[in-house]
Amino acid sequence: MSNDGLDAEKLQILARWAAGLRADQRDELAAAGRAIELLIEEIERLHVLLWGRQLYPEPTRTLETVWSQPPGEGDGEADGSPGEPKAEAAVTDDVGATLRRRLLRRFHSESPTHS
Repeated sequence: MSNDGLDAEKLQILARWAAGLRADQRDELAAAGRAIELLIEEIERLHVLLWGRQLYPEPTRTLETVWSQPPGEGDGEADGSPGEPKAEAAVTDDVGATLRRRLLRRFHSESPTHS
């Protein structure tokens, strides 16, 4: 069994089979032809999505992007850290310590070496 996947030529062959089945008078074969056409459309849609991601990959997060992000967005602090009440943390920590803790937590959770 080949591992080449469905290239354009194979999709064209499937489309011809689907058209032939759709033209058949028997309802079951016409329905099978339509099902093949739907699958071909879905494959083509997924190819477009895949190419879009390859051409425009999601940007990697840098320290600058994390630093510029408003507090509470995805850093785990908006819903409270386990064992550390918000009010207590605000009173006991200064701004520098809070920022360092957020940055360390974010980079440790997103680092490929720590996953």
